[in-house]
Amino acid sequence: MKKFLIFLFSMLILSTSAFANSEKNMPSETGVVLQTLNIYDDEDESQHTNQIVTVKILSGDYKNETRDIMNIITDNPAYNIPLKKGDKVILHLEEIEGEGLVFYIADIKRDGAIFVFAGLFCALLIAIGRKKGLYSLISIIATVGLIFAVLVPLTLHGFCPIIAAVVVGVLSTAITIYLVGGFNQKSTSAIIGTSISLILAGVLSILAIIFAHLTGFGGQENIFLYSIRPDLNFKGILSASMIIAALGALMDTAVSIASTINEIHETDTELGVVQLFKSGMNVGRDVIGTMSNTLILVYLGASLPLVLLANNIDLQKFFNLNHVATEILSAIIGSIAILACVPITAIIAAYLIKNQKEDPDFKF
Repeated sequence: MKKFLIFLFSMLILSTSAFANSEKNMPSETGVVLQTLNIYDDEDESQHTNQIVTVKILSGDYKNETRDIMNIITDNPAYNIPLKKGDKVILHLEEIEGEGLVFYIADIKRDGAIFVFAGLFCALLIAIGRKKGLYSLISIIATVGLIFAVLVPLTLHGFCPIIAAVVVGVLSTAITIYLVGGFNQKSTSAIIGTSISLILAGVLSILAIIFAHLTGFGGQENIFLYSIRPDLNFKGILSASMIIAALGALMDTAVSIASTINEIHETDTELGVVQLFKSGMNVGRDVIGTMSNTLILVYLGASLPLVLLANNIDLQKFFNLNHVATEILSAIIGSIAILACVPITAIIAAYLIKNQKEDPDFKF
């Protein structure tokens, strides 16, 4: 117990230090809009194409200074940042030769809303889940820390993203399941089942990328990243994203199967490994339908604009688009991993739980 908590604490410290020591290639400050002046089109005075925005800087070396910044409005709403008095904004600073330090409006400041909803989530998680909810919150923080402090730096420094994703997935699984379920054979079997399924998802993702000729450039963020870091392994990053995306559903499936087998064993200790395995499979067949459906809906929800695009394009061309094929294969690979997770976890849990020592397991 003490060793595990020390390990968890170390990972959280690692995460914090990684953020603290990270270099900012694109420095930014916050500001608030004091006033806006619309510049109207000469041909159509009802349409303004730009704004001159007076911004008061709220942070950094230039705090409390005011700057007039040009805010360009285009015909494409995806790139527009319409502003009004009182809006808080993120300012990008750039040193330009001959002009000195120039401020640009990078985006609207949205982290306030993020903190409010995150606080609501944490409060409900602890209020409803109590001690289990607190442990779940700690495991979420540890998982996010692992991704940003381990997976991201390793990938950016040229390490294989697939191996990094599997390692992070296994560590995240161990932290989450041991924290929530306690140190026992039930948790151990769920961790092993999830880990094996993660490796399977990694292998399948590599095969899908090879046989479907996926490029790893499924969205604009990939293209933008390529413009900054063309040396990165984008196919490996795509595979890693498939692995991480399936992690949560795999953990849910493995824990459900292992917990069921454990409860059945405690109810009837005379049942053998085969009987426990069959009971776990019976429950697993019910879990398969809902978990696979959940994973498919997650990808469909995230790709709803693509689904709408299908109405305006030839279906054969649509399904062969790189981005569309990537999303479909990601959902299918995650679902296959869930299917495999059921029998893998069931046989491991049946064996470990049946043959566990009579000494009482430690539980939180």
